[in-house]
Amino acid sequence: MPIPQCAIRGRGFAWLALLLSFSLTGISHEPVSAGPDDLQIEITKKGLGKEVVITQGSREWYMLVEVTPENTVVLRQEKDQDKYLVDESETHDRPLAPIEVDGAIADYVNSVKTRVHKK
Repeated sequence: MPIPQCAIRGRGFAWLALLLSFSLTGISHEPVSAGPDDLQIEITKKGLGKEVVITQGSREWYMLVEVTPENTVVLRQEKDQDKYLVDESETHDRPLAPIEVDGAIADYVNSVKTRVHKK
């Protein structure tokens, strides 16, 4: 049984809305909250990739997704004042698609939020 055209158009619109929300939110981010103990999140586009800086008082989380035509490098750092708690990188043997970059950034932000709120 064929799928009605209105169902296909509806799904297409949902994908378009999702992609637009990713691309629009990735341009820049205002701080999530203004309090001294709340997270401030800034996302910026870097070439084909993106970077995110999350701060809370003296703590800082950083993630860079650098995409080249040959590969992708993901860098994650976490520091408290001047002491690095996490400093790791990984290399993927292919360039990530823009939606994959957005997903990696969103997952990182959500993981930081979850870890901060559990403490």
